[in-house]
Amino acid sequence: MQVGKEKLLWMYEKMVQIRYYEETMAAVYMEDKLPPAIQKGLAFDIGAGPVPGEMHLAAGQEPVAVGICAHLSDDDTVVGTHRPHHFAIAKGVPLNPMTAEMFGKVTGLGKGKGGHMHLFDNAHKFSCSGIIGASMPIACGAALAAKKLGKNWVSIAFFGEGAANQGSFHESLNLAAIWKLPVIFVCEDNQWAISVPKTKATSIEWIADRAAGYGIPGIRVPENDALQIFEAVAPAIARARRGEGPSLIEIKTDRYFGHFQGDPETYRPKDEVANLRMSDPIPKLSQMLKDKGFLTADQESSIVQNMHQQVDAAFDFARKSEYPNAKDALQDVFVNGHLNGRALV
Repeated sequence: MQVGKEKLLWMYEKMVQIRYYEETMAAVYMEDKLPPAIQKGLAFDIGAGPVPGEMHLAAGQEPVAVGICAHLSDDDTVVGTHRPHHFAIAKGVPLNPMTAEMFGKVTGLGKGKGGHMHLFDNAHKFSCSGIIGASMPIACGAALAAKKLGKNWVSIAFFGEGAANQGSFHESLNLAAIWKLPVIFVCEDNQWAISVPKTKATSIEWIADRAAGYGIPGIRVPENDALQIFEAVAPAIARARRGEGPSLIEIKTDRYFGHFQGDPETYRPKDEVANLRMSDPIPKLSQMLKDKGFLTADQESSIVQNMHQQVDAAFDFARKSEYPNAKDALQDVFVNGHLNGRALV
């Protein structure tokens, strides 16, 4: 499949932006979380600093997001994981409200009440969840809606190789295959389910091989390469738009940071990340663009500067935004339960 200059440059720009975003968040997140800024005796305070709570970063996994989202329109749905920023940025979620949401500010996507694992942008049909394997049933729902409406929209369910051992994986693939839903299941295989290596948790080498059990295509992408991913996913998306049903795609990718920011990563070989970075996909794509005559050194410098400025502006916006008012704590939230026999909605 021939990929045009504009699409390739878009993928490169987004990968640069995503990487800088994640590296910036890695540093900002750690502010005030370590001694001597925290209570004596603590080694790490997850609730301190400008960005409280857990933080899962996707540096190294940029090709998965851009290679797939390059095929999508605003009408298509993307459901991400607890490591969601690269998907969100590639889908077009604006950086300012996304970043403000992680800072817990009122200008955020969810007015500061969702945080980094619960980003939701209806305008760009993007959402994510902190629940492992939750993306797949939700993506099936979006695909069913598209089918009922008679639209050729597709939905993408991203998940990790660890989530492929969840019940939601099998249930979703089975249902999508029966109903021929326009959904593509994309497994980001970074070899680590939190701290458990894939070899100790999964009985087969390629999760894509499980597609045969549901009578749908299973596609393997063995390299963390944006162009290879773009080309591999094209027939799956075309198949879904034609109403022929789902596909399962597994992409071997790399996670440069720990499972969460602050993770001591004692479970990883000491030289693993250094070795992975030797095959960094961003310089690889840059060189390919230069070889094709699509990118000069000056243009590359301009792209990097522009992407960095956009990210810096988003973090500045988030820092300067206001926190929600305490009186609004119960606004814009949904509660379903019972109190003294009365339903609360």
